[in-house]
Amino acid sequence: MRFWIAVIPLVLFAALAGVFLTNIGKDTSVVPSALLGKPAPDFQLPPLPGRDRGLSRADISKGEVSVLNVFASWCIPCRAEHPLIKRLAREADVPVYGLNYKEKDPQDGVNWLDELGDPYAAVGMDLSGRTGIDFGVYGVPETFIIDGTGQIRYKHVGPISNQVLEEVLLPKIAELKG
Repeated sequence: MRFWIAVIPLVLFAALAGVFLTNIGKDTSVVPSALLGKPAPDFQLPPLPGRDRGLSRADISKGEVSVLNVFASWCIPCRAEHPLIKRLAREADVPVYGLNYKEKDPQDGVNWLDELGDPYAAVGMDLSGRTGIDFGVYGVPETFIIDGTGQIRYKHVGPISNQVLEEVLLPKIAELKG
């Protein structure tokens, strides 16, 4: 009996160490998504206060490649990535749409975009977070590339870096456009 009391913790420790060792060096921003290669979920979101246009699945499925960026005014990494979202909107030559996620006050999203600049072709307010859940959003920011048929072709979890923009997003968009 003493033998098993000594061996069981060692076996559990070895198994846990094996799991950790196999995951060292893996890119944690790559999160598998059940939606990759599948149509974007159906949704229709209202516009931000004072804006005329909300966002729906029809907007991101107009026969051209598009980008959907999930952001929130309370999200510190969203603020850090915002200059790169503006750059993406300028350089990718595709519409970039915004999904304003779970704001406490709808005016917060408006104020945030007024302060930092609005690179989005349209922005939808997802106050409840339901559309985010339908997209499999883990947290903000997240960015999706959607092809001309409305299928999700790429998902990036976390803030975009210069490296991700230049080595992943822009080439993937170019590939899908080509």
